[in-house]
Amino acid sequence: MLTYLIRRLLAAAVMLIVIIVVVFSIFFLIPKWTGVDPATMYVGKTSDAAAVEGIRQKLHLAEPIYVQVWEFFKGIFVGRTYSGGGDVTECAAPCFGYSFRNEQAIWPVITDRLPVTLSLAAGAAVLWLLAGVSAGVLSALKRGSLWDRSAMVVALSGVSLPIFFTAMLSLGIFDYGLGWIDSGFVPLEESVGGWFQGLLLPWITLAFLYAAMYARITRATMLEVMGEDYIRTARAKGLSEPVVIGKHAMRSTMTPILTMLGMDLGALVGGAILTETAFSLPGLGQAVLKAINERDLPVILGVVLITSLAVIVANLLVDVLYAVIDPRVRLS
Repeated sequence: MLTYLIRRLLAAAVMLIVIIVVVFSIFFLIPKWTGVDPATMYVGKTSDAAAVEGIRQKLHLAEPIYVQVWEFFKGIFVGRTYSGGGDVTECAAPCFGYSFRNEQAIWPVITDRLPVTLSLAAGAAVLWLLAGVSAGVLSALKRGSLWDRSAMVVALSGVSLPIFFTAMLSLGIFDYGLGWIDSGFVPLEESVGGWFQGLLLPWITLAFLYAAMYARITRATMLEVMGEDYIRTARAKGLSEPVVIGKHAMRSTMTPILTMLGMDLGALVGGAILTETAFSLPGLGQAVLKAINERDLPVILGVVLITSLAVIVANLLVDVLYAVIDPRVRLS
């Protein structure tokens, strides 16, 4: 088990380095190939020649790409000093970049908005796992029944409907129409009840989309597993149906579900842009949307790296859970 974990940790570290290099190439190297001066893309409100040259010096844009990558990577752990153009800017560790347009470090922007996004992703994940997996298992066990057909119709609707439409519909009915739920966001430190109520509709809206996908994949996997030889053997040995389903069938069914969960949660850490925009949630998705409108590339770069790191961590946890659910993984 220890060897398995060490291999996964080393693979995650290598993947993180590769991602940093690729992301840097996209933001710094490709613009050079297309004839665009990267310094003009990162300059602040003052865009005269002196300001552009100052940005070029601060970001080491005249240096090879590996020097720029090393400076950024080092800044994550020890901080970074941006000097050039007659002024010096300090960025404390962990430094994920600096926005010269807004004169602020990227890490405080991320940490200020990340809790909102994490709350949205975690709450929605609990709902879509409970609803999606349960519906999928019941549909597989009652194949061809009215429940099976109804659940799959609802699942197909959830996958087909755009999330912004579902968000607007839920707001129009439950908030503006019936007034049952106040969707205005309230920070957790101000009021637990207000925080829960403000996130309830976003949780349900986001979970409706993902629960539909999880129900379909759970049903398909469960139907395949129920036809395996070891399931028939377990039944032939006289084991009760709940034991056969819960102890044997569900262990194999959970493998693709965990894979999806790791990818989905990792991606959502980067911000559920449509959901956060529809419900005016001050999360990373809103920060990215604002940065795109303002062409504030350091914020986009920072969020991309945080999202990549979240996907790596989520998949690392999934690999560990694989070994817990299926001991054969430890030997592979």
